[in-house]
Amino acid sequence: MYLEKISSPKDVKALSIEQMSALAGEIREGILNRVSNHGGHVGPNLGITEATIALTYVFDVPEDKIVFDVSHQIYPYKMLTGRAFGYVDNARFDEVSGYSSPAESPVYDQFEVGHTSTSVALASGLQKARDMKGGKENVIALIGDGSLSGGEAFEGFDMAAELGTNMIVVVNDNEMSIAENHGGLYRNLQQLRDTDGQAECNFFKAMGFDYLYVAEGNDIAALIAAFEKVKGIDHPIVVHIHTEKGHGYPLAVEHKEAFHWHMPFDLKTGKLKVADSGEYFPVLVGKYLVEKAKTDDKLVAVSAAVPGSIGFGPEIRQQLGAQHVDVGIAEEEAVAMISGMAKGGLHPVFSTYATFIQRTYDQLAQDLCVNSNPAVINVIGASVFGMNDITHICFFDIPMLSHIPNLVFLAPTTYEEFVAMEDWAISQDKYPVAVRIPEALVAHSDEAYDTDYSQLNKFKMTVKGNTVAIVALGDFYQKGERVVAKLKEHGVQATLINPRFVSGLDEDMLNDLKATHQLVVTLEDGCIDGGFGERISRYYGSSNVKTLNFGVEKKLYDRFDVNQLLKDNKLTDEQIVDEIMATLK
Repeated sequence: MYLEKISSPKDVKALSIEQMSALAGEIREGILNRVSNHGGHVGPNLGITEATIALTYVFDVPEDKIVFDVSHQIYPYKMLTGRAFGYVDNARFDEVSGYSSPAESPVYDQFEVGHTSTSVALASGLQKARDMKGGKENVIALIGDGSLSGGEAFEGFDMAAELGTNMIVVVNDNEMSIAENHGGLYRNLQQLRDTDGQAECNFFKAMGFDYLYVAEGNDIAALIAAFEKVKGIDHPIVVHIHTEKGHGYPLAVEHKEAFHWHMPFDLKTGKLKVADSGEYFPVLVGKYLVEKAKTDDKLVAVSAAVPGSIGFGPEIRQQLGAQHVDVGIAEEEAVAMISGMAKGGLHPVFSTYATFIQRTYDQLAQDLCVNSNPAVINVIGASVFGMNDITHICFFDIPMLSHIPNLVFLAPTTYEEFVAMEDWAISQDKYPVAVRIPEALVAHSDEAYDTDYSQLNKFKMTVKGNTVAIVALGDFYQKGERVVAKLKEHGVQATLINPRFVSGLDEDMLNDLKATHQLVVTLEDGCIDGGFGERISRYYGSSNVKTLNFGVEKKLYDRFDVNQLLKDNKLTDEQIVDEIMATLK
C-alpha cells in the first residue's frame, strides 16, 4: 500500500514509475469508494489520476501553484495532499468537499472553485503577483472537461500570453465536456490529436502560447517527461494531454456522460443504490419541452453543457435535432444567442441552474432585456433544496433577476401552473421571461390556472381571510398552505396569496389588505436580502401594516444540512407560526 504512506506531494517524489502506477490504482479505488457510496464526480477524476501524480512528482507543490478549473477533477490531488481519509474512510466523506477549497486546505488549494473556465484567469493573477514580487515558482493551470468553451478561459489565455512569463496550462483533453463537446474550438483539438500535435492550425499558438502534446495522457512516464521539459520555463506554454474520461473503470469509460457525476451506485452494475424516489421537476420540464417541440416547429431548447439537468439524454437530443442547441459551458453565449433567436422569430427556451445564471448578468440586462426580445429562461435548482457546495449555492437568483428591468420573472407553485406559465411565455412576443422551476417534491393540482399573464404583476388570492396575509412564493406556496392551516388552530383565519410574479407587486391587492389585515408575511425559498419579501415590506413602510419576511440570510454556505438551514433561518412551519403569533400579541 502506497497511498497510506503519502502525506504530502513530497512523498510522491520517492516513488518509482512502477510504484506510482500502483499508487494510481489505489487512488482509483479511493475515488470509486467515495463516489459509489457518497456520490460525486466519477469520470473526470478517474481520467486525471496519472496526470495528478506526475504533476506532484515533477513540480514542487505547494511552492509551485496549481489552479484547478471547475475543480471537480481534484480528488486525486486531495488524496495526495493529506486528505485521502475523505476517500477511503466512509465515516469521513463529509470532511472533504468535492471541489478546491482553501478553507479546507490553505496550503494546497489556491481558490474556492466550482464554476468553469476560471483557472487560466485566476492563475494569470498569481502569475502577475509572482512577477511583481520577483518569485521563481511555477504557476500551473489545469483546464479540461469542456471548460475551454467559456469566455473567461479565452480572456485568461489572452492576458497570460500578454504577461509573457512562466505559465503552464495543462489542457486535459478527454474528448468530452459533461456531455459531448460543443464549439468550433474542439475541432482544432481533434486536429491536434489526429496529427500528434503537429497541425499547422493551433489555437494555443494563435493565442501566444508555446505548445507541447502528450498523446498518452494516462501514461505516467510520458507525463513526467513532458512536465520536466516545461518546469521552470520562462514563457507561457500549453501542455495538451490526451486522456480517457473514466479511465480504469469500464462502466465510466463506456457511459462517459452518465458517469460524469453520479449518485451512489453499485460498483459492479452501475445501478443506483437507492431507487428513484419519484418525479423530479426539471425532468418534467424536459419532457414538456420535448412534447412542445412536436407542435411548435419554432421552439429551440437550449442547454449549456448540462442537458441532463432536464433529462435530455443522447436519444432525446438526437430526436430533437435542430430544435436543441448546446452552447457548451458558455452561459453568456446562451443568453445572447436566445436573444438573437427570438429576434429572428424563433421560440428559444434556455434551461440552466440558478448558480450558473449568475454568470450572465450583463447579457441578461443588455443583450436580452434592453432589446425586449421574447426569449424564455428556465431557472433550475433555485432553492435551499438544490446544490449545497459553497460555489454551487442556488438561492441568489431572486435578488439578481427580479431587479433587471423588463424581465418578467414567474414562480409556479405546481407542475400544472408551470405548464400554464411556460405556454404563455413561449407564445407571447413582448417580454423576456424567466420561470423559477421548483426544486422540492413535485406538487400537482387540478386548479384551473390562468393561461394569460400579460397583465403583469397580478397576484392570486387563493384563501380569503383577515388579520394575517401569507404571501407564499413559488415552491414555498405549499409551506404557506401548512402555515395557514396551523394558524387556524390558533384561531387565526389567515389569507393565502400566490404572488406568481417575482419581478413586481400587485399594489391594488396589497392596498386592499390594509383595511382588514394587521400583518403581511412573505415566504420565499431563497436569499432574503434584496429578495421578494423586502419589496413588499418597502411598500408597506409608512402604513400601519406590519410585515414579516422569511427567507435565507445572505451568507456563503458550504455543504449545509437543509433541515438545519431551515431551522437556523426560522423557516420551519412551526417557527413561522410562532413568530406570527408573537408579532400579533
